[in-house]
Amino acid sequence: MEYIILFGLLAILLAIGVPVAFSLLAATLATVLYLALPPIVVFQQMGSDITSVALLAIPLFIFTGELMMKGGLSDRMIALASSLVGHVRGGLGQVTVVGSTLFGGVSGSAIADVSAIGGTMIPQMQKRGYDADYAVNVTISAALVALLVPPSHNMILYSASAGGGVSISDLFAAGIIPALLLASMLMVTSYVVARSRGYAAEAFPGFRAVAVRLVAAIPGLLLVGIIFGGIRAGVFTAVESASIAVVYATVITGLVYRHMTWSAFKAACVGAARTSGMVLFIIGCAGAFGWLMAYLQVPSMMVDLLQTLTDNPILILLLINVILLILGTFMDMAPLIIICTPIFLPVAKAFDVDPVQFGVILLLNCGIGLITPPVGSVLFVGSAIAGIPMTRALKTIWPFWLACAGVLMLVTFIPALSLWLPSLMK
Repeated sequence: MEYIILFGLLAILLAIGVPVAFSLLAATLATVLYLALPPIVVFQQMGSDITSVALLAIPLFIFTGELMMKGGLSDRMIALASSLVGHVRGGLGQVTVVGSTLFGGVSGSAIADVSAIGGTMIPQMQKRGYDADYAVNVTISAALVALLVPPSHNMILYSASAGGGVSISDLFAAGIIPALLLASMLMVTSYVVARSRGYAAEAFPGFRAVAVRLVAAIPGLLLVGIIFGGIRAGVFTAVESASIAVVYATVITGLVYRHMTWSAFKAACVGAARTSGMVLFIIGCAGAFGWLMAYLQVPSMMVDLLQTLTDNPILILLLINVILLILGTFMDMAPLIIICTPIFLPVAKAFDVDPVQFGVILLLNCGIGLITPPVGSVLFVGSAIAGIPMTRALKTIWPFWLACAGVLMLVTFIPALSLWLPSLMK
């Protein structure tokens, strides 16, 4: 009966539109009361989950992304990307993919990526004759690259959800090749769609312009090297690197770029505080939900259930991917990571899937969910920027969705794509 209360109430609350965090908390409390456990244990679990030292890196990286976004870095990234690939067919689509990849290495967030890059590129594409649905689709799919490159705070969240036993530096390294593969696939897709629609290419600005824009973007790009290199070399921890990133971002945007005004700094602080508050509340609620699932032995039951269905690891991984893709259509990324990690990570381990590889698989699944209705927060933001209904973008998103799904399959069944780089750096 407790399983019916826990999962049934959660499904009902989500179906009627209750926010995910409150749905998780209500379902957990109702089940705890049914089990005659003290309700205070729920709030104790919430507190213990959000007071983890490792999670301090998340609000700091969020703040870094806000500073860089308000400090003009996205404009420099777009200018550099335009000089590199703007002359390819459907040049602005290519610029969007490359710009999102570069900025994703600073923001670590798909929402921040689509807001910063999409806020500039979607209106530009519409102004130059690109269809609004194409502008939205290429922008939202390219934003998923940010989930896989340092300093992706979702990787930190996955490490914490896995009990802290998965190295954050290994996760950062593991996401780089899949991220580049995803960006390449999306560039090919953007080119094919642009060619079929007859979009024009931009003029090549010359190698001098490329060099000038590269120099202008280098201070921002160095942030990725500082974060990833410092953690990988063992110079500082993820939390320490996040603190250094905040200081570096403040200095770069304020003294080097000189784009950061006092009002923009205050807006960055408010935006980071708001986003961090929402993320940490979701983490707390999802953590209590995850504790209750562990108490009810849901993970071990899931392992036994899947093993009774098949002992073929390929089918098991396909089944896990299908379940995660379905869950991602109505759950946001943070709660999905926290809930699904303790359930599916033991299953993956039982079939000899490395936890680092599974982290990349999980994040890609969650990312695809961000561009899939009905929740699809990245899809919603992109459509809002373009001023079109989500249904219009969905009619033509399938080439980009298939490109993302294709990369997911490659990462799932070719472990070396995510494990080769971490092994090389040990």
